[in-house]
Amino acid sequence: MNIMLRVPLNTNPEQLARLQALQISFAQVCNALAPTVQQTRVWNRVALHHLMYRSLRERFPELGSQMVCNVIYSVSRTCRMVFQHPQSPFNLARLGDKPLPLLRFSDNCPVYFDRHTLSVKDGQLSMYTLDGRMRFALALQPADEANFNEKKLREIVLSLRADNIYELSFMFSEGPEDASEPVSAASAEVPEYVMVEEAQ
Repeated sequence: MNIMLRVPLNTNPEQLARLQALQISFAQVCNALAPTVQQTRVWNRVALHHLMYRSLRERFPELGSQMVCNVIYSVSRTCRMVFQHPQSPFNLARLGDKPLPLLRFSDNCPVYFDRHTLSVKDGQLSMYTLDGRMRFALALQPADEANFNEKKLREIVLSLRADNIYELSFMFSEGPEDASEPVSAASAEVPEYVMVEEAQ
């Protein structure tokens, strides 16, 4: 069973600007990777990493090595939703031999973090940005604290809500880890932050 914890971030204008810059840069690197998926039909995370990690690091040194890994995860995950979900209009079975469409990520696409780029300890959250770590005080309920200590953290996502507040979503799983996708990936809808450009 998966448990989701959502934490809104109380940002000042400078912190808001830093999070926006990170989000735009993340989207930019996603868009640099997407044409490779379209041309090669490769979106397995490990295969994509071997194919593109080094060149993305060279092209976008400002993003940092671990965030480039998170971009690869994000693109791989989105491609699985778009090209593999049985109900997706762009499912490979429907496309057949037609060229894959190109995915374009908007500047407000979610940013994925991991334990190297975001940590929570003693009520303090420390997260990677383009110009150093940013810290927030977290007022967690005891049950939420217990999730961080006792459960497997599957996914950390930063997204901008409709009311212009940045929010972190933490997904925990109970029991042994399995290879299945997090529940949030189960929708057949193309995410609203992705534009699908069909090949001519």
